[in-house]
Amino acid sequence: MKSPSETRSRHPFRASLPRLASVPVSSEDSDLKLFVVSFTAFFICFYTFIL
Repeated sequence: MKSPSETRSRHPFRASLPRLASVPVSSEDSDLKLFVVSFTAFFICFYTFIL
């Protein structure tokens, strides 16, 4: 039985490409890194606004 994603017609270019499985996330600290980068960017923008 085909999955719902296979029943939809695919774009010809996409149909010519091989189907790839999703890559599992190897890093568990990606949320922490995202928070630190976002907080740093916010702090820099806010600090330059005050100057």
